Amino acid sequence: MKSTIVHSSGPVVLVGGGDCQENLLKSALERADCIVAADGGAEIVLCLGMIPHAVFGDMDSLAPNLQAQLPGGVLRRIAEQDSTDFDKALRHIESPLVLAHGFLGKRLDHTLAALTVLARRADRLCVLIGRDDIAVICPPQLHLDLPKGTRLSLFPMGPVRGQSLGLRWPIDGIDFAPSGTVGTSNEVTDAVSLTMEAPEMVLILPQSGLDALLSGLDQAPRWPARA
Repeated sequence: MKSTIVHSSGPVVLVGGGDCQENLLKSALERADCIVAADGGAEIVLCLGMIPHAVFGDMDSLAPNLQAQLPGGVLRRIAEQDSTDFDKALRHIESPLVLAHGFLGKRLDHTLAALTVLARRADRLCVLIGRDDIAVICPPQLHLDLPKGTRLSLFPMGPVRGQSLGLRWPIDGIDFAPSGTVGTSNEVTDAVSLTMEAPEMVLILPQSGLDALLSGLDQAPRWPARA
């Protein structure tokens, strides 16, 4: 079946086949205007008693009997093997926000691949939500109201510089790079303000910071698509 773009004026919940916190995911699905699955993530959605609006991937992780349970037009098969199922799904979603469950944890290689996709598709605002952590590509400017003492980590996916307020260890003047300086285990001391020069910095927070992050992202400028 030819793949098409999923359009939504509200947030989309995207489900992968990795580790999910069931209660959090079920709550998100019940409130979602649009549910999309990446290949085997459709099984998780079905097990929670819901039907995804679309399933993207090569379908090598979704059993034929489960595929048969889906209404016509839901499966959006993409056979190429040069990208992950997460990438296949994310690049076919047009939405102001994607909340992605099932892409952090369980397998390190899958987590690293998902973070790479976040950076590659930085124009598609997407928050990865795991059992313990949440992650997003830091927008050009971001303001966060987080409790003092909250862990805030910054990990570069490429060379990047930025500025900060409200962190125990300011990042101003630091040249970040994956094989050089990284910014893990920083700490919130006051209202946080972050500015980034490029869409290369992954912001990692505890899952408890999700509401504060979504509030900050709602007011933040977006990165343009990469050339």
